[in-house]
Parts: sequence; C-alpha cells; structure tokens
Amino acid sequence: MILCIGEILADMVGRKEGKVLHFDGFAGGAPFNVACGIAKLGGSVRFYGCVGKDEIGAFLRAYASGIENLQSRIDEAEDRNTTLAFVTLSDAGERSFSFFRKGTADYALSADAALREMGEAQIVHIGSLMLSERSGRAFARKVAAAARRAGKKVSFDVNFRDDIFRDRAEAIRIYSEWLERADILKLSEEEAEMFFGAEQEEALLRLSAGRTIFVTLGKRGARLYRDGACAERGSIAVHAVDTNGAGDAFYAGALYSLDKGVTDAERILAFANVCGALTATRHGAADAFPAAQEVQERLGAEDRA
Repeated sequence: MILCIGEILADMVGRKEGKVLHFDGFAGGAPFNVACGIAKLGGSVRFYGCVGKDEIGAFLRAYASGIENLQSRIDEAEDRNTTLAFVTLSDAGERSFSFFRKGTADYALSADAALREMGEAQIVHIGSLMLSERSGRAFARKVAAAARRAGKKVSFDVNFRDDIFRDRAEAIRIYSEWLERADILKLSEEEAEMFFGAEQEEALLRLSAGRTIFVTLGKRGARLYRDGACAERGSIAVHAVDTNGAGDAFYAGALYSLDKGVTDAERILAFANVCGALTATRHGAADAFPAAQEVQERLGAEDRA
C-alpha cells in the first residue's frame, strides 16, 4: 500500500473570454493527485490532508469520497481557508501557477494522525508544498523519520515552487535537504539542472546509490537512476491540451509499479510515461488520469507498431 500525505487544494483554471477571465475549479494538490492516480490504476492507496471549513473544502472532501478505491482522511481546519492555486494555460497547454496561500489549511497537518494512517503502507509519499512553513517542515521530518524506523520507503516529488518562499535561495536550501532524505525521488529536467547544474548526471548517479530517482523530460519521456545506473525511455506521441497533472500521473504510475514489485526500469518508465501522456490529452488533473486497462492497451498498441 502507498500512503500519500500533503496538500489537497482547488486548482482554479483560468480561461479568457473577451474581457472576462473565468475560473473553473478542479480538485488538485500534487500528493492528492498522485493518490487519485494510483486509485484510478487500481492500486492500494490512502491519502491524508487538510482543508478549510468552507465551501471549497466541502467540495474537495466530497470529491475525495467519490473516488473509487481511494481511502482518505481529510481533516477540516475551522480557523483556516482551503488553499487555492490559480492556474493559467498557454495555447500549448503549458501551465503557470499563482497561489492563494496565506495561513491556509494545506499544511495544518497532525503528525500523530499521519503516523496512525501509515498502517500497512510500504511507501510513504510526502508532498512538498508544506516545506514553505516551519511547522510543515517539522511535520515532514517527523513523518519521514517514523516511516524509516518502520522500514517503509519515503517518497518525495520536488515539485519546486519558489513563489511561496521568502526568496529562491531559501527555497533551494530547504528543498535540497529532501534530495538526500527520500528513498524514492522525482525531479523534472529543469529541477535537476537547477540543483546540480552541469554536473547533474554525475550527481544523480552518485545520489542513486540504494535509491530510486526519476527525472521527467516532458514529451521526451523520463529517466530512472538506481544504484549508480541510468535507464531512459521515450514517451508516446500525443496532442497535449492541458499538462496540469501530467507529472503527478507519471509519478502515480511509477509508484504503482514499484508497489506492485516491478523492478525492470524500462517497464516502470514505459508505464509511467503513458500515464502522464494520456493525462495531458484531457482537461483537469485527477479527472484526466487513465485507468490501468487504458494504459496497458496503449502500451500494447505501441509494442505492435
């Protein structure tokens, strides 16, 4: 089983019509998206997060309860609002974010509650948005340490956001701790370049000793670094309309495969790449995630081509 912990929020996706900018609300938050993606694939997964006691929070709690195969605990903070992420898309479907997140609920998490949720989980996936707050960092460290003591793997997706920190240097310093802490790590190609620069290949190979590291390459696919070796797999060709959630879908596919005991790097990358690519062909994040049968059918079609 996989336990995903961290932000659940509303993605307010903008669309311009004349002089009016409309926003449609979707369930979001990277660790929540990953949990939904694993559930859609048929994996064993739990989610723990927090929303405010408001209409958006009620919407998200109801949404989570309607996800087949997803077990969840979503606390309700009476003195906080639910976190919002305003998302705008380019003509190519590329996204940009602006967070409404001052004293909101996404990081109002209880370490004791998180530890109770671990149960049978073999992988504990921790979201990154909480790291912008001192209390969130303390929570994440405590949960990761407890997971390690219990023999579980700690997973972390960098999902770098410098706009929620005092400055970029502070953000890099705080994120860097987790590059060393996680047993399973995901970075984008841009994040790998930012943290390691021209030496990123050597750094990732060195960092992968006893660990599993994914680096996503957008439409070019992804790499997997493990025990000092690297495998790379290209993605499938699709017409992308909305890349929001595609990275979360990729990681859901990767964690699902690892939890199922798949060890072959090519198989893990192929499956995760298709999860991400298919998600990018639809609007929304969690609503766009594919089921396992759809992924397998597309993989079969690619093998026959």
